[in-house]
Amino acid sequence: MTQYIDLVNKRRSAGNFLDNIPITKEELNEIFELVKLAPSAFNLQHTKYFVVIDSELKEKMRKAANGQYKVKSSSAVILVLGDRNSFYEAPKIYEGLKMLGIINKQEYDHLVSDTISFYESRGQEFQKEDAIRNASLSAMLFMLAAKEKGWDTCPMIGFDPKAVKELLNIDDEHEVVMMITIGKEKVESRKPRGYRKPVSEFVSYF
Repeated sequence: MTQYIDLVNKRRSAGNFLDNIPITKEELNEIFELVKLAPSAFNLQHTKYFVVIDSELKEKMRKAANGQYKVKSSSAVILVLGDRNSFYEAPKIYEGLKMLGIINKQEYDHLVSDTISFYESRGQEFQKEDAIRNASLSAMLFMLAAKEKGWDTCPMIGFDPKAVKELLNIDDEHEVVMMITIGKEKVESRKPRGYRKPVSEFVSYF
């Protein structure tokens, strides 16, 4: 538990990264192997990740992010997406439960039907909100997992979603939730941690 507390305390939003520090697909996949355990509503795993390592494409991403230097100096730029139609994958996701005998066919059919009708009955606005909500849960785990593996990250909303969707050919079913830069922080340029509210200001008990 002490290790987890230490991890949370050390995780910072890195404002600048050391230049020319590569990150491999293997290293990223080690992080994503942890990220796949993130919670999601109905276990639908709404989140998709687009990872940009190519330097030319990163420069285009930088332009879409208002020229922010940390996009250029990062080892990779990651776009976090939420799938608004993930509930239609319920048959595939729950198939394993049926094959393992955890649920029978009747239970499987009900589970699939109930999940799909839950989302369809609540409409497109709810589907969009839930895609963002679940992708945000996954993104937080990504940043913690990256830190555990020795990498620093910064979540970003200062970019043009339409521009990055065009750059990466992202379809309209996916909501652009945030951008995350990852690399090795340039510690000497780190600013002091910002003010944090005391618990009494953001927690109410009833």
